[in-house]
Amino acid sequence: MRRPGAFHAAVSVFTIVPVPPIDIDRDSARRAALALPWVGLLIGVAAAVVAGAIQWLGGGSLLAGVLALALLAAVTGAMHLDGLADTADGIGSRRPAAEALAIMKRSDIGPMGVAALVLVLLVDAAALSSPHLTGPRLLAALACLPMVGRVAVLTGTGGWAPSARPGGFGALFSGVTSGRSWALSTLGVLVVSVLAGSWASGSRGAVAFGLAATLSWLVAWLAQRRLIRRFGGLTGDLMGALVEVSQLVFVVAVGLVA
Repeated sequence: MRRPGAFHAAVSVFTIVPVPPIDIDRDSARRAALALPWVGLLIGVAAAVVAGAIQWLGGGSLLAGVLALALLAAVTGAMHLDGLADTADGIGSRRPAAEALAIMKRSDIGPMGVAALVLVLLVDAAALSSPHLTGPRLLAALACLPMVGRVAVLTGTGGWAPSARPGGFGALFSGVTSGRSWALSTLGVLVVSVLAGSWASGSRGAVAFGLAATLSWLVAWLAQRRLIRRFGGLTGDLMGALVEVSQLVFVVAVGLVA
């Protein structure tokens, strides 16, 4: 089978957009991880277009934000939300790491998972309807949101983050991102975020978006360290949860200071 390009691999693995099937090996996993923030940017722009249309029709920021979040979840097959719910169930079980990981692999969702999903989506929607995020600022925040959040995957696929299981999705991506690639990609995302904030509201927006992105990555990194200590490493579910945590911190911070 033909070796896929980076965007092809990222779209195939991390979205439900129909593309020609690919074989996922370590090399394609590395390229997919590096392209993931930029696929996130494309998805975010699509969400911003939806939100802009709703605002133009007079639907208001709350409806615009909720429908944009629905689009983000639909395009990804709710992959990261599923990881968040499984992670909450695993942590909430208070079982040893091996037993908690087994709970996370089950197809059902427990009360902790449901609570985590509801609270995260409510906070996301509330932040997007903040009085600070109107007009261009809302559109810029939505465009950057999935891009900024997916840097957490790059951090989780670095050589410093072990895999919690010898096999599975998370193990395939474990250690595929080098420190140099992580730094360059993260810097690129930061630059785009600052430019988006500047477009939305000048120098105040540039500073707000840059600080919000940096804060989101710091919180995600601290959460990653805690999860590695708890489970002995990372899994695909845990990385999905980190994406949601990073997005939450970013949108709340922007909603407060943009």
